[in-house]
Amino acid sequence: MTGDSYFHAAQEDRCAPRTRVGIPAVLRASGGRAFQTVVHDLSLGGFCCSAVNRMSPDTICWITLPGLQSLQSRVIWWDASLVGCAFDNLLSPVVLENILARWQHETTLRSAV
Repeated sequence: MTGDSYFHAAQEDRCAPRTRVGIPAVLRASGGRAFQTVVHDLSLGGFCCSAVNRMSPDTICWITLPGLQSLQSRVIWWDASLVGCAFDNLLSPVVLENILARWQHETTLRSAV
């Protein structure tokens, strides 16, 4: 399946809408070293972030967003240096709203400069 085909299929198979963001974070795969990343989209059920090295589906990993404890997730796909992960436990809607309010505002401010 090509990346473009996956993108369209994945948009129809989401448990919750994803919101585009640009959040600096730290990702660590089980048994691996943590690395700096940028979360490109976020939802109640998961996220997409940068990952230069290939990550295999079903790999357990932890994402640490600014101001939050590490959140356990599982790799769903990896394609062209992006990884899509599903949280093991859905984010609280209040937590998601707070993250989006902060980071969408900061992204807007950076774009305006």
